[in-house]
Amino acid sequence: MRVDLFDFDLPEASIALRPAEPRGSARLLVVAPGAAPADRTVRELPDLLRPGDALVFNDTRVIPARLHGVRTRPGAPGQRTEVMLHLREGPDRWRAFARPAKRLAPGDRLTFGRAVEGAACDLGLLLATVIAKGDAGEVVLGFDLAGPMLDERIASLGELPLPPYIAGKRPTDERDARDYQTVYAREPGAVAAPTAGLHFTDDLLARLDGMGVSRHHLTLHVGAGTFLPVKAEDTQAHRMHAEIGHLDRTTADALNAARSAGGRIVAVGTTAMRLLESAATPEGRLAPFSGPTDIFITPGYRFRAVDALMTNFHLPRSTLFMLVSAFSGLETMRAAYVHAIAAGYRFYSYGDASLLFPAGAETSDAT
Repeated sequence: MRVDLFDFDLPEASIALRPAEPRGSARLLVVAPGAAPADRTVRELPDLLRPGDALVFNDTRVIPARLHGVRTRPGAPGQRTEVMLHLREGPDRWRAFARPAKRLAPGDRLTFGRAVEGAACDLGLLLATVIAKGDAGEVVLGFDLAGPMLDERIASLGELPLPPYIAGKRPTDERDARDYQTVYAREPGAVAAPTAGLHFTDDLLARLDGMGVSRHHLTLHVGAGTFLPVKAEDTQAHRMHAEIGHLDRTTADALNAARSAGGRIVAVGTTAMRLLESAATPEGRLAPFSGPTDIFITPGYRFRAVDALMTNFHLPRSTLFMLVSAFSGLETMRAAYVHAIAAGYRFYSYGDASLLFPAGAETSDAT
């Protein structure tokens, strides 16, 4: 499909730089087929679900994946370099986006952090070698440390990777360390938050438990590729970067049972949806899944595992707006976004949310 079909005018002021306080006070736009968009709030989510429904959360935890360092090469001056880790390939190896990437070559050494004054060894440093270069500024880095030791050094030297449309307008601060993490995050590895989950509080989760909505967790380590714009003119020419996900058998079986009993599977975020769809059989049954997925969902895709989607508002021409258009219909989503912009909804990672039901569903079944 033509990428320009997913374009729309988004005022700069619509992009949220801070989340709503408290989390549950964010607005929630309910989009159902054949009905006008309905303005609600996230704290009203229990009123929009039914006993027996199953909420699926992505429990990945954001790591401080932005590293600042210096490139060293024999006979050449040092060059300041920034990398954004986005996909772990081994105990000592990461794929990353580098700036400036054009000046990097395989074999270059990168030094991150500062030496500890008076120390016998440089405990404050992290060293890596450029193993390979890819497209769009991507490099493969081999670190001198591995496993938990590498994780600890990245945690001590790295910065929280706020999306560029936020980081370009203000510096990351201590508040972001709390705001840019879900309350149920537990599996370190993401370089971007599953942002629909940022709206949930312990109180809201308890209310959902109390009304008979079950909670389930999977893990998809969100990569920095989620920030990349679609530069191609046609969706078929766009390449998605792989992300590592895990859905265990116990969770898959529980979700299959919930659906068989008449409950709806409600994905909290596009990351949860993409892993569920990656794990689904053609018949719509969920199977255990562990490994990379680069699923790219555009209109025409037949959804197999998800009955409703809670997600934030996405940017023009983005793969995520393509996904929600595939789920609820392009014209439905264009109309919903026109309403959202006019009504002052806040967009993207720290913005408001929407609750979407699929194109073709009966309106009476939507809520």
